[in-house]
Amino acid sequence: MINITSAIQHYNQEISGYPAAKLIAISKTKPAEDLMVAYQHGQRIFGENKVQEMVEKHEGLPKDIQWHMVGHLQRNKVKYIAPFVDLIHSVDSPRLLLAINKEATKANRIIDVLLQVHIATETTKFGFSPSELVETMNDLPNINIANVRIVGLMGMATNTENKETVEEEFKALKTLFEQIKTTTHHGSVHMAELSMGMSGDYKEALENGSTMIRIGSAIFGERNYV
Repeated sequence: MINITSAIQHYNQEISGYPAAKLIAISKTKPAEDLMVAYQHGQRIFGENKVQEMVEKHEGLPKDIQWHMVGHLQRNKVKYIAPFVDLIHSVDSPRLLLAINKEATKANRIIDVLLQVHIATETTKFGFSPSELVETMNDLPNINIANVRIVGLMGMATNTENKETVEEEFKALKTLFEQIKTTTHHGSVHMAELSMGMSGDYKEALENGSTMIRIGSAIFGERNYV
């Protein structure tokens, strides 16, 4: 059985050599009791992929927790998390950007988001293609996202044992991040975060500029399926 306390300490040690890096504890399907163990040992950022589960945990857990939505987000469910979500990692279309802006305006907040880029070979993963991302960034002056702040990019590498493939994908995302950071001059764009790397490839992600590693099963154990 995984010791949550030891796992939190281990990953914080792993990122200690990367000043910009943060640990996102992916707590989907896990009970509040498990999150509190991590919380009691300093963890404050938790990632969820289901809206209802995030809302329930937010209501019952300490209010200084930062909640990150890391799963695919449907436009009609944004309203449930808009009042409190700290960061949405998985914005994969202009329509979702507009939906988030609408609900952020109602909540009288500015919501930080990452644009998800499809960098893997698997077609099942979501995200902008690099060309779609560039097109969307170029089109920002024509859409109203005054209550959204684009703070970076997110990507998931191919699920493979081939570390060279993973590194190439992370390098490509980092290059795209730097390109957007350099060429996009818009009041709603503040490129600072690069969310990439999970339990199996976080070391390669850190080496290639990740500022957020998303670790779930290696902290909390295998996911509970219901």
